[in-house]
Parts: sequence; C-alpha cells; structure tokens
Amino acid sequence: MLLKTVLYGLFFFEYSMSLVRLNIKGISYSQTQNGAYALILNEVDGERQLPIVIGAFEAQSIAIALEKDIRPPRPLTHDLFKSFSDRFDIVVKQVIIHKLVDGVFYSSLICERDKIEEIIDARTSDAIALALRFKAPIFTYKNILDKAGIYLSNDQTTEEKTTKKEKVTLKSPKEGKVKESDFKNKTLDELNTLLGKAVDSEDYERAARIRDEISKRTS
Repeated sequence: MLLKTVLYGLFFFEYSMSLVRLNIKGISYSQTQNGAYALILNEVDGERQLPIVIGAFEAQSIAIALEKDIRPPRPLTHDLFKSFSDRFDIVVKQVIIHKLVDGVFYSSLICERDKIEEIIDARTSDAIALALRFKAPIFTYKNILDKAGIYLSNDQTTEEKTTKKEKVTLKSPKEGKVKESDFKNKTLDELNTLLGKAVDSEDYERAARIRDEISKRTS
C-alpha cells in the first residue's frame, strides 16, 4: 500500500504542473453517429475548446445534472453511484482526462475515502457525469489540449467570451450527415480550412472528426 501511494504521488507530481482545468460549454447532436452527441469542454482562462463524442444516455445524464430544475422520477445510473458513494463516505475529488489514443479520450476518477486516495479508470463521459454530481473539477493535461483543442473563432471578443452565460442544450440534428471518408482525400490545408468553418458554425462534432484526421497525419 505504501509503494502504491508513493507511485501515485510521483505520477501526480510529474504531471500536476501541466494540468489545465476545463468547464462544460454545451452539448450538440452528432452528425456522424446516430444517437451520439458532442460534449464541448472549455479551457478555463484560455480560448480552446475540447469536443468529445459521447453516447445519448451520457449526454442526457450530463444535461440533467446541469439543469437543476430537472429531477428524474427514478435515479439514473450516475445518481445511484453518487448515492452509493455518499453512503460509504467515498468522494470523487477530481476528474482527469489523461490520455488520447486514436480519437478516444481516457479518464480517471481521483477518489478519497478515510483520507486514502485511489485512482479509478473511467470512460470520459461517465467521469464527467459523476464530476458534476460531486461538484468535482475536471482537468486534462496541456499536451492533450495542445493536440486536440480547437480555438474559438476570432470574431468573438474577449468581453463576449467572459460575460456570455454558459448553458448546455441538446441541439437538434442538422441536415446532412458527415462521413469520415469525406476527409480522407482532403489535404492538410483543406482540412484546416474545414476545421475553421466547422468551429465558426458551432458544428463541434464535425470539428472533432476533422481534428482527429489532422492528428493522425501529423503525429
């Protein structure tokens, strides 16, 4: 147990200086996968956004946690986890999105019970749904944000960015679906142009797909 604690401590000491905090900006309907959504995370004190494709159930669970006035008649899975944790004095202290492989984000729950911390592997969508219920901060590493982050459109002023009230909504699907094969024959310059247009139109799920294609070619 002592060795395990020391290893965990070394792990977080090595990476703690590069952690970047994220907030939830919104959820939009996926254009490529039926029943999927794009969760958009905002860099705190920064201009980048991190789109993550999640399932419909997780999108609903996150939206419910954000909308304080909505109470499901029976507890959702994430609500059950919260009630279970409360009963046994387990606290989720923070969520860390710690790895990105082939467009898939990997996360960890940093939990504490009886002053002992444990790291639990979790899907990013589940981790964020739980972070909201525990009021736990969400982080990622700077290198992940450097690789997968998307910059906000330049036509939005700093004042607008800081004063605009954030509200999560489940947006309806737009006409026409995006196929990943649409990007295969594009050059990097064309992909970067498409990425800018997708961000400007707030089609974050499309932007995430384009970003992943660029990442595959440049990594």
